[in-house]
Amino acid sequence: MSVKSTVPPAASPVRQMRYLKPFRQRVGEALSSYTARVLLQGLFTVFAVMTFTFFLVRLMPGNPVDIKIDQLMQTQGLTYEQARSQAAGLFDMDLNAPVGQQYLTYVQRVLRGDLGKSILSAGTPVADIIWRFLPWTLFSVGLGLLVSFALGVLIGAAMAYWRGGILDNVMTAVASILYSIPEYIIALLIILVAGVQLQLFQVGELRGGFNPDVAPGFTLEFIGSILKHATLPVITYVLATIGGWILAMKSSTISTLGEDYITVAKARGLSERRVLTAYVGRNALLPLVTRLSVSIGLVVGGSVIVEELFQYPGLGRQLLRAINGRDYTVMQGIFLIIAISVVASTIIADLMLGWLDPRVRVGQKATKG
Repeated sequence: MSVKSTVPPAASPVRQMRYLKPFRQRVGEALSSYTARVLLQGLFTVFAVMTFTFFLVRLMPGNPVDIKIDQLMQTQGLTYEQARSQAAGLFDMDLNAPVGQQYLTYVQRVLRGDLGKSILSAGTPVADIIWRFLPWTLFSVGLGLLVSFALGVLIGAAMAYWRGGILDNVMTAVASILYSIPEYIIALLIILVAGVQLQLFQVGELRGGFNPDVAPGFTLEFIGSILKHATLPVITYVLATIGGWILAMKSSTISTLGEDYITVAKARGLSERRVLTAYVGRNALLPLVTRLSVSIGLVVGGSVIVEELFQYPGLGRQLLRAINGRDYTVMQGIFLIIAISVVASTIIADLMLGWLDPRVRVGQKATKG
């Protein structure tokens, strides 16, 4: 009497392919979708920026050890050997290790969510430095960007609608001048002309993020002090960026006014207000969406020179301090955060553009097919 085997027969290659085909098809469809491609491109961009920044900062002349040695020799009167021995024990990373090994260690830390510790501020995590100074930059630069964008859109649309008039001629010249002046020049003019020459304010009293005599807290006095000290940086950002928004909105609005659907809307007897808001304004804003999204992403980096001129405690000033001291970890962390914010804002802009413009959605569906 023969005993039947209890081992199930191996699946045939044909049957295996039958199960693998739907899985491969689902993966292929997911990777071919517009959203998946945008996300993959974003991840690749962040990784490329992270890698480029890692090697770029190490190509700068000097290194943290040499700078710290010079600082100890000048401030404490130590010999070179004493200063070198003391500086070597202050760093959390082995700067003498091969660059490839340092890079692999850095990537492993980033994947774990660890940006490392500051070289200049020994023992201080880079993430703590970023989250401490980031809100100041988001507030000042973000507020300046929103104000300049809102004013630029309104003024640019009005110039385009009443083009050829006094408003158009005057504001075109003003916007062109403001657009061509760097923001740090505007900051210097505010300090020298308004502060020193005209004495409209005391420059020394507005340095920093708030009055040191005011106790931090959720009080009207502290909030007022924050707003007072952020006034000059915000005015600088508004003046430095409003010219670009005015000219861009004027050009986009003029192009939109010449479209056939605007003529059809007017022929249907729609009110002037309805045509301007629902047809002209919405479509004229579409080209500015991507530009605004990139600007929002760059807000995270702040303005290095403006924050330094006003002694404003933002992330840009910390980046300048890290560059001067060759604080590799802080530089890498700030550049990584900037890259992530720009990529994320660009992805959001692409998705928003598809929501605002039906033609983009049709193009995305055609690409999927």
